[in-house]
Amino acid sequence: MGIEDKFQAAADKISGKAKETAGEATGNEELKAEGKADQLKGHLKDAAENVKDAAENVKDAFKK
Repeated sequence: MGIEDKFQAAADKISGKAKETAGEATGNEELKAEGKADQLKGHLKDAAENVKDAAENVKDAFKK
């Protein structure tokens, strides 16, 4: 996983949590839902990168 990808996934999760918290504090359900969606997006990016890394490791194992 590249450093930019890790940073972007973390940024999505952090900003999502902030939106969710702000939505809860203000009673804004739309903002709360948007925050949860942003967090999910960050987690999905992490998962996709983990799959890429695992595939690369398998590929490298067969090269040896």
